[in-house]
Amino acid sequence: MRLINSTEQLVYIEAGAVRLEGSLAIPQGATGIAIFAHGSGSSRHSPRNNYVANVLRKAGVGTLLMDLLTREEDIDYDTRFDIDLLSSRLESATNWLKDEMPGLRIGYFGASTGAAAALKASASMGEIIGAIVSRGGRPDLAMDVLPAVKAPALFIVGGKDEIVLELNRKAFAKLKTEKELVVVPGATHLFEEPGALEEVASLAAYWFKEHLKPIKD
Repeated sequence: MRLINSTEQLVYIEAGAVRLEGSLAIPQGATGIAIFAHGSGSSRHSPRNNYVANVLRKAGVGTLLMDLLTREEDIDYDTRFDIDLLSSRLESATNWLKDEMPGLRIGYFGASTGAAAALKASASMGEIIGAIVSRGGRPDLAMDVLPAVKAPALFIVGGKDEIVLELNRKAFAKLKTEKELVVVPGATHLFEEPGALEEVASLAAYWFKEHLKPIKD
């Protein structure tokens, strides 16, 4: 399968005993693709992540928005915070995408608990992952694997999201890869303030374009 425009296509990914749904779109000339891992209680239909995904596609980065949990699993509050389960599902999606879209560098865009899953999966997948962006993430939930992350990591946090900002600073210090922490002034956890989400999308697009270079044979 090879998409040559930004038209989204519904895809199904086998992950152990479950089958996950995702929305895949690859713009013409893309050299990389970002897999979105949303936070607890959200879904691939999140307007915030879809806004960012649209900006990425306009910048020439493909997107795969998916639900890492089935509807039944998502009802369970504890499962939403099972980072090992979420990261294993993300790894399954990564392997599927690697087979379906050879030649495209893969990155992760994680929000809230999805950021922890992205970091943990990245530590496991190694050089397959070319970049990570965390939006209001909880990287502290993957603290034990952070020194093993090799992909360049960008943490974006709202200036008014004080508790999460402090957690990000502690996690940021554990990273040994190329890294950057950007605080969006005046923004809260969901980046609902005027211009805040636009800044998130612009930062993410830059990071992915900079680091998701073509894979050479």
